[in-house]
Amino acid sequence: MRDLGTGFRYLLKGQRWVARHGRQYGFGLLPGLITLVLYAGVLVALGVWGEDAVAWSTPFADDWPGPWPGLFRGFLTAVLFALALLLAVVTFTAVTLLIGQPFYENLSEKVDRDVSPDGHAPESGLPLWRELWISARDSLRIVVRAALWGVLLFACGFIPVVGQTAVPVVGFFVTGFFLTEELTSVALQRRGVELRTRLRLLRSRRTLVWGFGTPLAVSFLVPFVAVFLMPGAVAGATLMARELLGEEIRESDEGGGQAVKALR
Repeated sequence: MRDLGTGFRYLLKGQRWVARHGRQYGFGLLPGLITLVLYAGVLVALGVWGEDAVAWSTPFADDWPGPWPGLFRGFLTAVLFALALLLAVVTFTAVTLLIGQPFYENLSEKVDRDVSPDGHAPESGLPLWRELWISARDSLRIVVRAALWGVLLFACGFIPVVGQTAVPVVGFFVTGFFLTEELTSVALQRRGVELRTRLRLLRSRRTLVWGFGTPLAVSFLVPFVAVFLMPGAVAGATLMARELLGEEIRESDEGGGQAVKALR
């Protein structure tokens, strides 16, 4: 339970860090705004033409007696839109990080320099195109995993009582885990940590990850909130990545000085 609180504090620390660095926050908003416009366009198109697409793909229902065709297609349209929303929440971070790779890479490096006892930020040494390729490849793998979880949880949603109580809660924890993986990947990829190792690190501290990612997943359901929280989420995930790797961190004490904290 202690790790849950620690994870949430990293989320808050990240938001406070970008609040003190307004320029970094402003640049960090741009990728989220671009992604929001793209996703909004897709969801609006789905809302306008989703029912027509469902009707086109279910011609076998044309001969059913009424009102079953309408009810069946209405249900499928609702399911399609719900799945689209779930995928939007899960993939928003991955797409935003991909679009904003240079912005978030720079932000994460500045956080590392700010909190490192020696003012040093690890660098991957890879060209930008290579970093983008690795980020896109790893993000696709995570999205596939998240989609499989989404299908499983959706199927479990039809279980009486459990589907309406436990499944949504589990869904938020699963989404929070994958959001945290995407966000910490910015800092961990610079350190040469591969996806498989990243997942192993996160699984070893699940409650820490849930404390960070689950509140973020809940807040991302509110329109526009994800855009404004993304820069701070990247900053907080960088701080948490240092803890996962046992790196030291320099924090401001109450007297305005600096203190070095050895992370376990």
